Amino acid sequence: MFSRTLRHALPLLAAALLTTSSAVLAQAPAPDYFKGKVVRVLVGHPPGGSYDFYARLAADMLRAYLPEASAVIVENKPGGGGLLATGYLYSQAPRDGTVLAVLPETIGNTQVMEPEVGKWKVEEMRYIGSFVPVNTAFVRRRNSPSKTVEDMRNQETIVGCTGTTAQSYQYPALLKVLGGFKFKMICGYPGANEYSIALERGEIDLVSSAWNSWRVTHMAVIEKGDLVPVIQTGLKRNHELPNVPLMQELVDDPIAKKVIEFSSAGAMIGRALLAPPGVPEERIAYLRAIFDKMVRDPAMIEMANKRNLELDPTSGAVVQGYSDAIVKTPADIIEKAAVAFKG
Repeated sequence: MFSRTLRHALPLLAAALLTTSSAVLAQAPAPDYFKGKVVRVLVGHPPGGSYDFYARLAADMLRAYLPEASAVIVENKPGGGGLLATGYLYSQAPRDGTVLAVLPETIGNTQVMEPEVGKWKVEEMRYIGSFVPVNTAFVRRRNSPSKTVEDMRNQETIVGCTGTTAQSYQYPALLKVLGGFKFKMICGYPGANEYSIALERGEIDLVSSAWNSWRVTHMAVIEKGDLVPVIQTGLKRNHELPNVPLMQELVDDPIAKKVIEFSSAGAMIGRALLAPPGVPEERIAYLRAIFDKMVRDPAMIEMANKRNLELDPTSGAVVQGYSDAIVKTPADIIEKAAVAFKG
């Protein structure tokens, strides 16, 4: 289980690691790891959502910080809610640091809950750093028949989703099974763009998607009240959604709370850069030092602000700790989450 002690200790570790990695980067001459090479930033989703937004931000930052590379490009490899790209990164991507990826924050959960699907070991991959934690927000349309949490427990609410392996299905399924919510899931939408359009048209009542994406694509209609955040995932409330309850706050059973916390722990990983297994450790250290420096560069911060992308970075070693905690969760909690995720 993701412990409170670890949650509070890791930010202190992050500060120490940031100081160390920045010093190393400042003192050492830039190696020729990427000279003349194409660096790819892989994203497991189609264009238009928060994974793609942060992958493109990562590519633009890396162009500034890896001038020796011949190019830095984004490669969209959608399929299976990001699982196709995860499998590629783990088993096929070059082991030299020229392929990095922005992948689902739940790949550790998938690995331990559905090993027949998650055929990778996330603990063998290396997180370079996280741009921002990501809470998912359940958003309803203004005129949805179900307006409150109690409404959603008492009457059918139609929820749009991409597929059963995606968070757009699995998070609502958790509340359906563990919280008694009367959700009817309608899957098959290609991505966030499509089910957001369906929501605005009134074809569905509710969708769950990353708050980091909502704030970029729909903030005007949210501020107007046409779309309303009603529930969020994560281990703590997003500072922009202080009055929106977390999923675990909506159940009374302590075991159910632990299951939901395990399922939501990926929020702390958020939108992060990940390297495949086998990349030499000195190259990982170099990339982590670059990441820590670039996400605090005023010019890079301004770039993110112009795109309405939030930056709240976490160093790679700390993100690795969050990920490792997920895969070390007790088996009984994992089993209960796997059952609940099936709806």
